Amino acid sequence: MLDEFAHEPRVAYFTMEIALRNEIPTYAGGLGILAGDTMRSATDLDMPMVAVSLVSRAGYFRQEIDAQGRQLEHPAIWDPRQWAKPLDAKIAVPIDGRMVWIGAWLYVLEGSMGGRQPVLLLDTDLNENSSEDREITHYLYGGDITYRLKQEIVLGIGGVRLLQAAGFNIRHYHMNEGHSALLGLELMRRYTYSAEEVRPGETPYDIPRVRDLCSFTTHTPVEAGHDRFPYDMVQRILDNGFDIRVIRSLAGDDSLNMTRLALNLSEFVNGVAKRHAEISNAMFPGYKVHAITNGVHPFTWASENFRQLYDHYLPGWCHEPQLLMRADCCMPEAAIWEAHVQAKRHLIEKVQLLTGTVLKPDIPILGFARRMTAYKRPDLLFSDLNRLQEIARSHPFQIVLAGKAHPKDESGKQMIEQLHAHARALSGSIPVAYLPEYDMALAQTLTAGVDVWVNTPLPPLEASGTSGMKAAFNGVPNLSVLDGWWVEGCIEGVSGWAIGDAAGIPGDNARTLYDKLEQVVLPLYFNADRSGWIRVMKNAISKNASYFNSHRMMRRYATEAYAR
Repeated sequence: MLDEFAHEPRVAYFTMEIALRNEIPTYAGGLGILAGDTMRSATDLDMPMVAVSLVSRAGYFRQEIDAQGRQLEHPAIWDPRQWAKPLDAKIAVPIDGRMVWIGAWLYVLEGSMGGRQPVLLLDTDLNENSSEDREITHYLYGGDITYRLKQEIVLGIGGVRLLQAAGFNIRHYHMNEGHSALLGLELMRRYTYSAEEVRPGETPYDIPRVRDLCSFTTHTPVEAGHDRFPYDMVQRILDNGFDIRVIRSLAGDDSLNMTRLALNLSEFVNGVAKRHAEISNAMFPGYKVHAITNGVHPFTWASENFRQLYDHYLPGWCHEPQLLMRADCCMPEAAIWEAHVQAKRHLIEKVQLLTGTVLKPDIPILGFARRMTAYKRPDLLFSDLNRLQEIARSHPFQIVLAGKAHPKDESGKQMIEQLHAHARALSGSIPVAYLPEYDMALAQTLTAGVDVWVNTPLPPLEASGTSGMKAAFNGVPNLSVLDGWWVEGCIEGVSGWAIGDAAGIPGDNARTLYDKLEQVVLPLYFNADRSGWIRVMKNAISKNASYFNSHRMMRRYATEAYAR
């Protein structure tokens, strides 16, 4: 089963979540989508890799919205036998005083250009384990802090051991966020100096060798967002024969900080946008954090109509998305507009099917969809309902929203409820639809079908963001706060528009958002000469999609992180 993958030296890409396809709910949001796009581009570019993640049999959760706009969560159960094959290899890891057995499912990711890459989904739901241990890999981001530590032991330590047991030849390890940082401890256990080489008081572990084998991508620009585990819990649950003093020296004195551990055991560290790297360098003095800005997979996020358009006018774009730079001179305006009209029609049909709301094809649609949490500020657009209605009287528009709040994020769930209240208040003046169960398929429909993609995070908390990049592949311009990737991507009035400045003062952002809509964006859309609007659409493709793609991202990882 593994013969085609096991012998060639590969980069092992460790990630807590990964979006392989819509029917496999092993992802919660942007981190998982990025992981999937990473592997899809590696497949297209013929870069030998293997992804390691958790099987998450109960998924993240399936979202239902009740009549009052309240989010209800249901398990997203899936059967790995439908999409993957079990590996014969099994390994055991000591967790909480017990040997927990770990198996894996092999999912073969097939690229848009015929390539194939292995993905291992780790699974503890085995007959050898107790009922408690069988559930360790059931719930993505579920349970308490103890459950999370057990999952990260399975991912990091178990993942390294299972790769070895399955016969993979690993030349480099890439940690996508700090969840898998314990893999560094497992590598330290593997690579030690001989007794003759160790002086009294020195560590026996060959840490320079481990560092040379590892790269780390950090995604969280705030200290509070990094996983931490108290050392009394670590000593009880993590039984790997390590002197806790060694772990403290690498992961921090107060608690086991997974980001600190990854930083200290990786030779190459990067943030996911230029601004995020600057923030991370300030957060972690003494470490060099490089910048490799995220990207999205070209074939996956271009709608079918735009794929056909690119195939006709820019052949080879799927392998060399930089060819999209020629979109502004090589693609007819009428063809671009027709491709957008078809994508918009598909979205309108989906909105009516899911919510009963009827949208008009000749009125612009503003789209906002992402994880519903406070710093994303999904309510900023609705800060002043009277002003919104005033704008709509002269320049009508429609709004489509979507997104999940973490089950334990009460403020996020309250935001969803409040957004539904705003939609009811605007009924009759501005059509507003909230689409439930925001997943990969719905993201593809939304980012292609809206007319303007809106993003309103509180700077500097948006590390990168990728949904606006998906929109760009479909000629949809961004109207966004200057944070994350948009600091690099925004050419004001050319590829899209900025909301406020980088300071991100809430009142100023709301006022600037309304002013920009009323005075610039909507008048340009309704201009009798549509060429001005289509020119911005072309620039979204030629200036943004041509650069902010995962092919460019992976080529940089290959030359800067993996070539060691």
